[in-house]
Amino acid sequence: MDSFFVEVERLRDPSLVGRPVVVGGAGNRGVVASASYEARKFGIRSAMPMMAARKSCPALVVVPTDHSRYQEVSIQVFEVFRSVTPLVEGLSLDEAFLDVSGLSRHFTNPIEIGHAIRHQLRDQLRLPASVGIAASKFIAKLASEAAKPDGLRHIPRAETLPFLHALPVRALWGVGEATYASLEGLGVETVGDLARLQPGTLEKRLGTSHGRNLADLAEGLDPRAVIPDHDAKSVSVSETYDNDLSTEDEIDTELIRLCDRLSFRIRRSGLAGRTIGLTVRYSDFVTITRHHTFPHSIDTSRHLWQAVQTLKRSVAWDRPVRLLGVSLATVVDPGDPRQLSVENEPKWDDLAEAVDAVKTKFGSDAVGPARLVKPDREA
Repeated sequence: MDSFFVEVERLRDPSLVGRPVVVGGAGNRGVVASASYEARKFGIRSAMPMMAARKSCPALVVVPTDHSRYQEVSIQVFEVFRSVTPLVEGLSLDEAFLDVSGLSRHFTNPIEIGHAIRHQLRDQLRLPASVGIAASKFIAKLASEAAKPDGLRHIPRAETLPFLHALPVRALWGVGEATYASLEGLGVETVGDLARLQPGTLEKRLGTSHGRNLADLAEGLDPRAVIPDHDAKSVSVSETYDNDLSTEDEIDTELIRLCDRLSFRIRRSGLAGRTIGLTVRYSDFVTITRHHTFPHSIDTSRHLWQAVQTLKRSVAWDRPVRLLGVSLATVVDPGDPRQLSVENEPKWDDLAEAVDAVKTKFGSDAVGPARLVKPDREA
């Protein structure tokens, strides 16, 4: 996310937009926790003493931190991430790695996925974000930094080394002041300079482990996988509509569509869950959520639809609807008992597996609930 704390504060106070703003402690010993890009033009950065920041920019606006609010918004941000893929590894309140390698059947290319994520964050939360796309976590992180502010940068595998070698050596993880001083003594300024050193030179200067690690990073080598945050598992789907929904028929049709999408996503990931969630955003941007936890886990579109119908009865449908979302949390191993009622029969699981197989082979739009099929007017 871009200047996350600042952007959250701007949601509460739009007068801060376009002004040099920092979030942090206002006292003499305070430090900057987050700085807007307008403030960064004056050399202001995170962890900078607030007194120095004020001196750099007399017009600086200082807003005290509100960590509880940032935590609330962070949860919403990660819900957007997990609506794309359950393989999300959080780094902080406002940053994460997403493994989207399993979405090739649903998106033309990874750039399309990145734009979809940024669009959802803007549309649903009104927050800017920068996305870095690459074949490894390390390069993706560097790409996201290169994309800021509010942009997207894709580094194809074939372009990894030209991109990486042009960067200053300080861009590498593990290059602090002491390491940089040692590298400077070797005439190293860029990552490319480091990569051209003779084998063993770094190990002699920095130690075996640190030297080898930097040498690998300089070659773009980072085999680490995305490790999902198992303690915070949830999967969600949502849709913002160009034209507000105003009738019960329109709302039910869209809820069926969302349940079908959610079911395929969680079953494809080998998951199931017990807590169903419904999000409704009205045309006036008022947003409400409803949740219910069942004693048994569910994963089929039929059972999700039944659960959503229960939540739907607790919502006031007295205004046009701009956004609908359905989520499944308290995610568990799909081998756990799965039964909403005695009406559950094995044939529904068999049907769901058959539908999944068709979608996997021919695409997510190949088969679905009959209600979603638009009649052919020319037939």
